[in-house]
Amino acid sequence: MRMQISQLLDACIFAASFWLAYEIRASDFVTITLGQPPIAPFEVFFWHYLVLIPVSPLVLESQGFYDRSWMTARKTLTWALFKGCLFISLGLTLALFFSRLLIARGVPIGFGVIAFCLVLLKEELMSLAAQSRFGQSQFRRHFLLLGTGSETERIRHEIQQRPESGVEIIAELDLNQLQPEELVNLLHERAINGVILSSRHSLFDRAEMVVHACELEGVEVWLVADFFKTRISTTTMDDFYGRPMLVFRSTPEVSWQGKIKEAIDFVGALLLLSLLFIPLVVVALFIKLTSSGPVFFKQQRSGLNGAPFTIYKFRTMVTNAEQIKHELAAMNEMTGPVFKLTKDPRITAIGRWLRKFSIDEFPQLFNVLRGEMSLVGPRPLPVDETKRIHDMAHRRRLSVKPGLTCLWQVSGRNEIKKFEDWVRLDLEYIDNWSLWLDLKILLRTIPAVFQGAGAK
Repeated sequence: MRMQISQLLDACIFAASFWLAYEIRASDFVTITLGQPPIAPFEVFFWHYLVLIPVSPLVLESQGFYDRSWMTARKTLTWALFKGCLFISLGLTLALFFSRLLIARGVPIGFGVIAFCLVLLKEELMSLAAQSRFGQSQFRRHFLLLGTGSETERIRHEIQQRPESGVEIIAELDLNQLQPEELVNLLHERAINGVILSSRHSLFDRAEMVVHACELEGVEVWLVADFFKTRISTTTMDDFYGRPMLVFRSTPEVSWQGKIKEAIDFVGALLLLSLLFIPLVVVALFIKLTSSGPVFFKQQRSGLNGAPFTIYKFRTMVTNAEQIKHELAAMNEMTGPVFKLTKDPRITAIGRWLRKFSIDEFPQLFNVLRGEMSLVGPRPLPVDETKRIHDMAHRRRLSVKPGLTCLWQVSGRNEIKKFEDWVRLDLEYIDNWSLWLDLKILLRTIPAVFQGAGAK
């Protein structure tokens, strides 16, 4: 409930911020005193304004802004808010650009700054209110803790470390010895608001008894669902046709942030292909004139969850490169199933130049448009190399879409000789994925391309 209230307040703040940024830019002080040109009336941007209101809280949610307690460190809060406002301002600028609406650049910038300051002020005021005596009395709720001795002790300790949660443990009972009458009496006598239930699979029958009793009393039950000790996966709750379901996931969760990534992939690939169309045609002509064979190299690569797809690249090798690959196997410089060779004799003269500046990879923008790849993600391996991966942990790199660039490519890929190090960087990307990480990798890719840190 708190999150919904906060999102509603933030939507109102973002709406007010855009209106305020527009009014400041359209004011006589700016247009007359400062000599800036007038801008279009507010009605022109009305539909963008309407879309901005519900989208802004969703972008903040994608940055983890709402996934926190009241007492989260101010630095963490500010950083998440800054990233959210930055993405919203950039998205607004792109939306206005593609809509061919001319608006002073000061409006999106001013909107982002104003929204950042007002949301931060709101958070400070709400934090002060929550810490006040009145706030604590309003948010304080009485809970009953049920489970075995060791489990309830651990949960009680965690709750005590988070006083801002508003949870106060009134009593603790051993689930093994609990009788239905004892539970009902406690609910009546102590005015219990909720029950925290920690039950291993061997106590499911007693847990069901507690849930049924609380159902009749109208008391909440919070089931601590840590039945299995996972090492990597995060656990979330979902609904499957009316049935509650636990989901164990070791990959980024399907979210608005993921949908934004897909939109950025499509728009980014389309924009790059439009801008680079003529240079790519020139490259294709050079390849055709300087060597015999097709312009493009096509190969089966492993995509999401290992599904094969056809990847497109500018051809940089002789036409029979795949047939003579086995003759060079002894010269492989990379451990594991991957084949890498610095001075590969199969590469053509123009191919070496194309690889140096990663120009041969640009046709993969078509794969991005088709949804087979992303702008950022682990590099796709040939299907035959994927089949030679024997360590099951290494296959987790297939759990996300492959990409044009990745953490490995901007972390000195030509210096990495072990496949394990390559996989480690891919898994580090998967475990820490965010739109902000994608943006940083894209920004680091640009100088890497111009510096000629190309593929082997």
